[in-house]
Amino acid sequence: MYEGYLPISKQDMEERGIKQLDFVYVCGDAYVDHPSFGHAIISRLLEAHGYTVGIISQPDWKDDSSISILGVPRLAFLVSAGNMDSMVNHYSVSKKRRAADSYTPGGVMGKRPDYATVVYCNLIRHTYKTVPIIIGGIEASLRRLAHYDYWSNKVKRSILLDSGADLISYGMGEHSIIEIADALNAGIDVHDITFVDGTVYKTKDKDSIYDAIELPDYDEIKENKRTYAESFYTQYCNTDPYSGKRLFEPYGGTTYVVQNPPAKPLTQEEMDAVYALPYMRNYHPSYEKDGGVPAIREIKFSLISNRGCFGGCSFCALTFHQGRIVQTRSHESIIEEAKLITKDPDFKGYIHDVGGPTANFRGPACDKQLTKGACPTRQCLFPKPCKNLKVDHRDYIALLRKLRELPGVKKVFIRSGIRFDYLMYDKDKTFLRELCEHHVSGQLKVAPEHISNAVLEKLGKPSVEVYNSFVKAYKDMNKKLGKEQYLVPYLMSSHPGSTLKEAIELAEYLRDLGYMPEQVQDFYPTPSTISTCMYYTGLDPRTMEPVYVATNPHEKAMQRALIQYRNPKNYDLVYEALMKAGRQDLIGYDKKCLIRPRRSGNFRDFRWDGKKSAAIKNSQGKNGERTGNRKKKTIRNIHKKR
Repeated sequence: MYEGYLPISKQDMEERGIKQLDFVYVCGDAYVDHPSFGHAIISRLLEAHGYTVGIISQPDWKDDSSISILGVPRLAFLVSAGNMDSMVNHYSVSKKRRAADSYTPGGVMGKRPDYATVVYCNLIRHTYKTVPIIIGGIEASLRRLAHYDYWSNKVKRSILLDSGADLISYGMGEHSIIEIADALNAGIDVHDITFVDGTVYKTKDKDSIYDAIELPDYDEIKENKRTYAESFYTQYCNTDPYSGKRLFEPYGGTTYVVQNPPAKPLTQEEMDAVYALPYMRNYHPSYEKDGGVPAIREIKFSLISNRGCFGGCSFCALTFHQGRIVQTRSHESIIEEAKLITKDPDFKGYIHDVGGPTANFRGPACDKQLTKGACPTRQCLFPKPCKNLKVDHRDYIALLRKLRELPGVKKVFIRSGIRFDYLMYDKDKTFLRELCEHHVSGQLKVAPEHISNAVLEKLGKPSVEVYNSFVKAYKDMNKKLGKEQYLVPYLMSSHPGSTLKEAIELAEYLRDLGYMPEQVQDFYPTPSTISTCMYYTGLDPRTMEPVYVATNPHEKAMQRALIQYRNPKNYDLVYEALMKAGRQDLIGYDKKCLIRPRRSGNFRDFRWDGKKSAAIKNSQGKNGERTGNRKKKTIRNIHKKR
């Protein structure tokens, strides 16, 4: 195995003695040779199995020759939009263009196209008519069947059809990509590779599809939102590698997109092997002149300890991409990587994170998942923890203790998400104590998302009572340890199920807490989540019951403003929201009020119930008339208070 970065030019190929590459990987991200990047894992894994791979990073999609710089590959092109869906990467929830791209040298925006996977594949197909194209990564994975696309506000076809690719390797592709590579290397035509788990293929021969569930035709789900919701839930219930069935989606009765069952999760030995590959652990040196790749800052001194999540949040796409079965690396594997980190000349003694999708999950939710998979229609933590749930932080605690003892390590932080409900279900409070004592840098970020139980039910999150109990436990533990540390809650506005009533309920909760968040995330409908299905259809696909959805941009702005009601810029939106909801009782001078009344031109000021405010009453003379000096002073005070 050749040491150094993978080839990005003909010169690199010549230096390695490669006349023709087996695979050319086309990616929307800059080339970062680190295991936090999908293109690095897949390329290094193929290399470990004897295949040669070159990288074309962020080709100029307006120039046909940009796709030819490494020549034609012997086996296939591999295509990914990058670590993010290209549309999420480019646009905020308000569909405004983002200013920077952390996955591009110098953070420059615009180095990849919208719908990058489709554009790159069409570019390849324009130049190379018959070379196989395999697509993967999160963009392809979440768009593998017909899906609602928020940015065009349309139901789009499977990305396999729009891209012209031959196969999708969906989910975490370590197993499927090696099977595909070996099949191609054995001379099997790409159109005959229909047997690999974790892949999606297309066919015109319906009779060749066996042991499969037929989904509604694309034309049906495009026209009928209820049918769309039913089709989506069938897909959702078949995302488990042990119980998931083969699915196929007809397109006009002439073409069929077939999704094979998900690939089996990696064993711990396989996970260890993936993270032991000879990554350079940095971006390609050719990017130094541009200032490097900003995304490296977050992950260079972080450790991935697990993948998969049984949390079951409705708005999260992990169920479709990584799955619900938690897979972990061994302590030895993680410690070895930590030692590599400590030898980096830029390392200052701080490991930034040890985790994954959920940091404090270090194993499957129950023993059954190892052989029978996750329950298709039941959640492990929601609405109540399953009786079979294994709640145990001991392995994670032991891992963190070992990392803290490494020479050169000053502090080990936990910055990826912690499931506070899972923590609270653990009767042993050792992890809570060690979390507060060793792994928080003054503030711990958690994600209750909302506090209205009506909204939390749609979010797939625990009740507010669970969060409140965690807040108290965290506060009490820090007090016991003599530490002054705070919680920073992530909150979401306008999630399906949230009306102005629930948004005001959240504002009142924050008022009583004495906290106003600096940032608020408006619900973002990304492909293939339960929440996005609710947003598009107005139905909860789990029950087919109607769900209120705030789709009007102005109402969404009101819900977001309510969470930050103290910000003077939000006054008009908050006032309008309270009036519209009939909550004038929250406009006034009482400590329970969110905002004060509007100022009129003659400076008369009234409480919400029509009574004169104390400030005005106290400034009036015996006959109710203001004196000149008192009037001026009162006006100054009122303005100062406001």
